[in-house]
Amino acid sequence: MIKNRSVLRRAALVAATVTAAVGLAACGSDGMSGMDHGAGADPSVSASASASARAHNAADVDFAKEMITHHRQAIEMADLAATRASSTDVKALAEKIKSAQDPEINTMSGWLTSWGEGVPADMTGMSHDMSAGMPGMMSADDMAELDRAKGAEFDTTFLEMMVDHHQGAIEMATTEKSKGQYGPATELAASVITAQSAEIKQMHDLLGKS
Repeated sequence: MIKNRSVLRRAALVAATVTAAVGLAACGSDGMSGMDHGAGADPSVSASASASARAHNAADVDFAKEMITHHRQAIEMADLAATRASSTDVKALAEKIKSAQDPEINTMSGWLTSWGEGVPADMTGMSHDMSAGMPGMMSADDMAELDRAKGAEFDTTFLEMMVDHHQGAIEMATTEKSKGQYGPATELAASVITAQSAEIKQMHDLLGKS
């Protein structure tokens, strides 16, 4: 009888242990499920994290709007090089500028849309004087001069104008780095400073050859 009671006690203990383990596993599963799918999460915490990710200020908006317009003019200038430049180096640089700045325009346009801000209208081929307040922007007369130039004259004019244009972009990017709040925008500004500083050096080298 003692042996039987001992066996029964062990069986009961095993059963209780299994039941407890199953209960804990179920609780653990529910807890992980809540983590995976957000069940039971504090909505205010989620909203706060989302707002933080989108946090931006007026400097970020100004940077995006003005740099979009600035980039568009650089691309318009670069487009002329395909048929007017005589230097293969100038043509290659123009293509490099286009391939770098076109995606940046798309990125900044996306920011503005997500912030509920309007994306600047594409002014390509139209008067540029309305943007004269931006550093490095070419006037309508400047663009007409570049459009008329061909061959070696175009190469020199393009390089001199693009150096000024890049210096203006660096000035704008420097302002964004010091005053902006939106992380991706300040990171793009830093990238603009690095890339366009290197291109200015390259253009000075090319001007020295011409």
